[in-house]
Amino acid sequence: MIEKHLTKNELLNLCECLKKALFSINPISEFLKKPKSKSALEEKKGIKAPEVFNDKSIAQIKSFRKEKISTDTLISGILKGDTATLSRAITLIESNKTLHAKQANELIDACIKIKTDSIRIGITGVPGVGKSTFIESFGKLLTTKGKKVAVLAVDPTSSVSKGSILGDKTRMEALVKNANAFIRPSPSGSSLGGVARKTRETIILCEAAGYDIILIETVGVGQSETAVHGMVDFFLLLKLAGAGDELQGIKRGIIELADSIVINKADGANKQAAKIAKIEFTRALHLYPPKHNGWTPKVLQCSAIENQGIDEIWESIKEYIETTGDFFLEKRKQQNKYWLIQTIEDRLKADFYQNKEVQQEFELLLEKVINVKISPFVAAEQLLLIHRKELK
Repeated sequence: MIEKHLTKNELLNLCECLKKALFSINPISEFLKKPKSKSALEEKKGIKAPEVFNDKSIAQIKSFRKEKISTDTLISGILKGDTATLSRAITLIESNKTLHAKQANELIDACIKIKTDSIRIGITGVPGVGKSTFIESFGKLLTTKGKKVAVLAVDPTSSVSKGSILGDKTRMEALVKNANAFIRPSPSGSSLGGVARKTRETIILCEAAGYDIILIETVGVGQSETAVHGMVDFFLLLKLAGAGDELQGIKRGIIELADSIVINKADGANKQAAKIAKIEFTRALHLYPPKHNGWTPKVLQCSAIENQGIDEIWESIKEYIETTGDFFLEKRKQQNKYWLIQTIEDRLKADFYQNKEVQQEFELLLEKVINVKISPFVAAEQLLLIHRKELK
């Protein structure tokens, strides 16, 4: 056998050929060639940063961000159903800055006069009951029926870091891609009752933008957090099977305000438990006094993840609207009444804490209260006295 010694160039060419052959049969390369499926976070390409930054370009970007858009432009964009303008308007009304208050009030005043045939549905339940999954399934059903759906998802705010994740869109990947759906997550902030501070105002803007169904998803709530009931037409309570005994069903609070109770996650091994829970809650509701509108709340069951029982819930809501009739319009008037009272309370509180003399005295009195030199009642009276003098 004659041995042949390869030259350096021949060895390099051989290595290159082997590398190409190996890569062509490598399953990893095939995986890399496959197009990745888009997630809800990758639907729209972001703005690419320029390769070179300078002071002038940075100043231009900042001035563009500070550019104030007129109220008429916002109203025009909202009426056209432009989601970018709607989002910007919601950001404006959610602002705590006093310089935004006037424009926000003008915007709300213009939009509230636009008459619509919308339905406001509040959806609440304990943490982990499947509110986001249910809303996506329910929202998809409504859009297939030709409805435009706005989802106002309220996310809990940390009492420690004061931040919110605002991740509801990632849980509704299919719905967020739907052209007839608009999803707006908002932090609950310091507001109680499972809703955000400006949820009512956001509802008005969404209705003016042409959305037929407004779904308000509260944070995970308990028995006493019922603020959402005062701003919706239909109050839907999601429950889990096995989350409590029959006595749980007759306790006063959030359950007696519900227009319908839905046992969610009625699938797999949980089907039988869901049936038992439905029977127990149906019995418990008979112990409540009848509602003034003549409606008898229904107990339904569904599986949001399997899209089962969702259509029956929509039929129940339509039946409620047809049955209640004049009371439906009366409830809208009551919502405006609660809105006025809540607005007055919020403005009084804001004016009090923004008073400069109150701010200065507050820290001094707070130190005395902490060290038990004066009672909180005396300190509060002194601060209120300062505020009253400023009003004169």
